[in-house]
Amino acid sequence: MTFMNMGLEPELVVAISRLGFETPTPVQAQVIPRLLDNKGDVVALAQTGTGKTAAFGLPILTMLDRENRAPQALVLCPTRELCVQITRDMEAYAACSPGVSILAVYGGTPIEAQLRALKRGVHVIVGTPGRMLDIMRRRRVNLDGVERVILDEADEMLNMGFQEDLEAILAGVPDSAHTLLFSATMPRQVASMAKKYMHEAEEITVGQRNAGAANVRHDCYVVHQRDRYRTLKRIADYYPDMYAIVFCRTRQDTQGIADWLIRDGYNADSLHGDLTQVQRDRVMDKFRSRNLQILVATDVAARGLDVNDLTHVINFNLPDDLNSYTHRSGRTGRAGKSGISVVIVNMREKGRVQRIQRMIGSKFEFRKVPNGRQVCEAQLLSMIERMRGVEVDHEQIDVFLPAINRALEGMEQDEIVKRFVALEFNTLLKYYRDTGDLATSTPAPRSGKAAKPSPTPRPAPAPMAPREQTATAKAPAAPEPAPAPAPPRPREVRMFINIGQLDGINPKKLSDMINRECNREVPVRKIDIMRRYSFFEIAGEDADPLTIILCKARFAGRDVRVEPVNDELKSKRIKRTERRIKAKGGKPGPRKPRKLGKAGKRKPTKGKPSRAQRREQR
Repeated sequence: MTFMNMGLEPELVVAISRLGFETPTPVQAQVIPRLLDNKGDVVALAQTGTGKTAAFGLPILTMLDRENRAPQALVLCPTRELCVQITRDMEAYAACSPGVSILAVYGGTPIEAQLRALKRGVHVIVGTPGRMLDIMRRRRVNLDGVERVILDEADEMLNMGFQEDLEAILAGVPDSAHTLLFSATMPRQVASMAKKYMHEAEEITVGQRNAGAANVRHDCYVVHQRDRYRTLKRIADYYPDMYAIVFCRTRQDTQGIADWLIRDGYNADSLHGDLTQVQRDRVMDKFRSRNLQILVATDVAARGLDVNDLTHVINFNLPDDLNSYTHRSGRTGRAGKSGISVVIVNMREKGRVQRIQRMIGSKFEFRKVPNGRQVCEAQLLSMIERMRGVEVDHEQIDVFLPAINRALEGMEQDEIVKRFVALEFNTLLKYYRDTGDLATSTPAPRSGKAAKPSPTPRPAPAPMAPREQTATAKAPAAPEPAPAPAPPRPREVRMFINIGQLDGINPKKLSDMINRECNREVPVRKIDIMRRYSFFEIAGEDADPLTIILCKARFAGRDVRVEPVNDELKSKRIKRTERRIKAKGGKPGPRKPRKLGKAGKRKPTKGKPSRAQRREQR
């Protein structure tokens, strides 16, 4: 089957053939004829990257009445990026169809231009729920002529809290309009909404429900929490030609990871909800043109990015909703190409990885974090491949050969190679020579009784030294560095901080505050939160800089004071607190309450009359 014999308009067939599309994908082959028959509501489930936009966009454009410049189709999607992407795709499909008007309405940009376009008349509206509802409440759009409503990525719209907005929008659409729901996953919440707003909907499922793309390899690295960022760096160095999206859970994590990567010499940037629309467009233009190698993004970006040839998707944090993993991993391995989806988890998250395996129907390959020698070898081989593929302008270069040969006279070939490699990659070679391997844990075999893994010594935190090379010319050296002895575990220092439970602090907030103020991930251990102050332990090398940085910070309106706990100088109060923690098995227990009298009042201090006694004396 081809697009020519599916009943589409000839102009559309010409346009999509110019785009390089001849044969429909499985979801397009099933959905397009069903929509062209115009028989009722449809729920289409297919993996991300299978061409769902063309599946509903081509039938809509075929059935438009071009003479009627009023909205005839409404497409709702969760994010600005996806809204813009759908609009661009549909405009590309309609490039040979004169008179077709498609408008994107979304927040973050002035609404006046969108209102003026609506006044001139449009055939198709593609919008986000918030901005679309705003326009409807202003009574600046008439939806009486809408015949089809498409809910694209409906599960994400519900997860983002758009349920009330969707209900209000659907209430303003004629009852005769057909509702079409497209998504990669079908959680219960979406099924409930489909049952409420759709009439005898036909479900079309391509592949397994909630399954990931078949040509995506799933890798998992189980590491200590403190080694999560260093693992990300090792992976980026091990794949020098990486073109990837790194997903984080929160906006703060996204910006922090991007800042660390930029500081360490990687060609990276961030994409999250705190950016203005102009900033988001600028970042996406740089990423699509490959001026960025790594994009650090939140889950919102997973539903709106349509970037070709991504080699990796890296889950720095697992999503709160495990169904989102399908959308994340679907950013790579598109259009029949292969890709790698990487998951970085700590020891406590292995159970969630098992649930994702059952959900997507694919198994993860548990891998060890590449060591320094493996990283350097991968970088060197990548440099050699680039060297083999470079075009040589002999006419320009041959004139310099006599001078080059005279300068290199007397040097052996191996010596020349070594010196050029050292000149390019000495910094990276030295960095990996001085760092140990990152401890990695893999699941125990499930058959029989699982053997208890032997304890793995924790390596010293490696300094995050910036690299001299950029993303376009980075490759370490070929000679295998001599194996260096594992560095000793750093001395840990007990620290005191003057904020506690009364200030609203907890272990997570304390750790986040330290990482935020230091602008890097500082391993914090043995946190004890008291009422008015707290204790924690850090590596000895971090004690002095952390003290200087945190003493300039504020928390909950208070000036922060941090100092190392010196056994010789610590106060009696701190000593009593630590003895009480030790007596309670390492957990801070409540203070012993003062005894009360028979009437429920505190007993008077010895030698002083109580208030009632003083009253009687007067």
